[in-house]
Amino acid sequence: MTESLASPDALAAALDTTGYLADEGLATAGFLATQMQRPLFCEGEPGTGKTSLALALSEALKWPLVRLQCHEGIDAAQALYEWDFPRQLLHLRALEAADGGRLDADTAERSLYTERFLLARPLLQALTTTPCVLLVDEIDRADDEFEAFLLQLLDEYTVTIPEYGEVRAEQPPLVVLTSNRTREVHDALKRRCLYHWLEHPDLAREISILRRRLPGIGETLARQIADAVHRLRAMDLLKPPGVAESLDWARALLALKRDELDAATAARTLGAVLKYSEDLDRVRAKLDTLFS
Repeated sequence: MTESLASPDALAAALDTTGYLADEGLATAGFLATQMQRPLFCEGEPGTGKTSLALALSEALKWPLVRLQCHEGIDAAQALYEWDFPRQLLHLRALEAADGGRLDADTAERSLYTERFLLARPLLQALTTTPCVLLVDEIDRADDEFEAFLLQLLDEYTVTIPEYGEVRAEQPPLVVLTSNRTREVHDALKRRCLYHWLEHPDLAREISILRRRLPGIGETLARQIADAVHRLRAMDLLKPPGVAESLDWARALLALKRDELDAATAARTLGAVLKYSEDLDRVRAKLDTLFS
C-alpha cells in the first residue's frame, strides 16, 4: 500500500496536492474503495467533480489512468478488445508469399491470434496495466446489456478471449464509476460498489477550490465568483454551473485583468459559466438583483 492510502486524511492530503479538495465523506469513500478493493460509484449533478476525482486519484497515486467514456450503444467490443483485421490480412498474405502458397492453415491461424494483433480497449488495458485507476465515465449513458457485461467483469477482473485465452488482472484496478443520473443504474451494479453522492461545494469550499487551483486570484474576486455561482445554482436554469464553470469564469476574469466582479463584467462574461441561451436570457434579466 502506498503512503497516500494509509488513511482518509492521508488520501485527502494526497488529493490536495493535485488541486482536488475532497471533503471528509469523499476522502473516506475513496480510502475504503482502496482498502476493500471495491469500485467507487460516484453519482451527482454535472460539475460536482466526479470525473475530476478519478483524474486526481491517478495523479496523486502516480498510477496510470484508463478512461472508458460510456455512450448510448457502446458494446463489449468497443470497451474490451478488437482484432486488428487489416494487419491480420497483411500478415496472412506475407505468410503465403513466404511459403510459396503452401500455407499450413493451423499454423497460420495460431499466428493471427496473438498479442501482436490484439487491440486492447480501455477495459482490457485496465486488466493488464497494474496498478491503475479505471474511470468508467457516465455509466448511466450505456444500456442494460453493457451494464450487465461490466458487472460480470468487475466481479472477477477476468475476461476470456476465445482465440487468445484468459486475461486476469494481477492487481484489481481502482475503479471509479460516475453517473449524472440521467437514468437509474441497476441495483446489482450498485451493490458491488461503494456509493457516494457528490454535492456542489459549499461557499467556503468553493472559494478554497478557486484559490487552490488559481493561485493568482484574489480573495475578493474568488468570493464574488463563488457567491455569484451559488446564486445561479439556486435559479431555475437548464444547466446550473458546476465547479468547472466557476474555474472557467475565474480564468476569463483574470484574462481580462479584473479583480472584482460587477454586473457589467458579468454580463460580458456569462458565456464562460452558462451554456444555454435560455439561461443567459434569464440571468441577464436579473443581473442587477444578483449583483446588488
